[in-house]
Amino acid sequence: MKADLHCHTTLSDGSLGIEEVISQARRNNIDYLAITDHDSLSSISRAVVLGNRYGINVIPAVEISCFDNERNSKAHVLCYKPKKPDRLEGLCLRTCEARKQRGKKMALKVLEKYPISLENIVRYSTGSKAIFKCHIMHALMDYGYTTDLYGDVYEELFNINTGLCAEEVAGETRENPEIHFALELIHSAGGIAVLAHPRVYDNFDLLEELAAAGKIDGVEVWHQSLKEGDEERLLAIAEKYNLITTGGSDFHGFYNHYPISIGYNLTPRESLDRIINFKK
Repeated sequence: MKADLHCHTTLSDGSLGIEEVISQARRNNIDYLAITDHDSLSSISRAVVLGNRYGINVIPAVEISCFDNERNSKAHVLCYKPKKPDRLEGLCLRTCEARKQRGKKMALKVLEKYPISLENIVRYSTGSKAIFKCHIMHALMDYGYTTDLYGDVYEELFNINTGLCAEEVAGETRENPEIHFALELIHSAGGIAVLAHPRVYDNFDLLEELAAAGKIDGVEVWHQSLKEGDEERLLAIAEKYNLITTGGSDFHGFYNHYPISIGYNLTPRESLDRIINFKK
């Protein structure tokens, strides 16, 4: 049994469509898959239908972008199996709309420095709910301004302190919903809330706080961002508070920061069973 519970498609910032992701998961012998597009529930119905066609059990999911006010940092929450997904629609729409406006501002700034057209960027974001930084970089690669998706030009444009679009990049955190509010909404929708990749935004203290208060149901332990000692630290917290422990590739296809295939990280059977049989 192989379960990858963290994948993205063109509906957010992945490079492959829903069916392409699911068919590739089948080739990689994945049995359970969760498509977790950023702040978008649009994949759920179609993914379940396609999963049945390809013989894969698709777990409805979404990755919610949040902000930790206490520590002034980002945090992402994976929501699995929301029984009333419509309760999350408003939050997702507001977040995507804010991201769309930021993405357009970033694109226009970049065009002042690199003379390509907006259409060159938009063609890569057509299926998405917004223009992401990876779409802008893909267009710049097409026209020879860089050969690296996340190299020097990326830093020049999107470094949060010195980049050309630093103001817009910083604005992303301010406009994301506060994490406690997002968790309440996830639970009101009957969803399972799992803190995604704690190493990426250094959310270890946040995890302890949420777990002690009974506000989080699980934590993503197996993720490529881990440093030495992180896995043991996360497993210890999970055991202390009886959290579900998950794993996933965080697959974005061409837009990954490093080579990652579907199934690179997996969720153990015991944890998968807890998600399937979860009752709040």
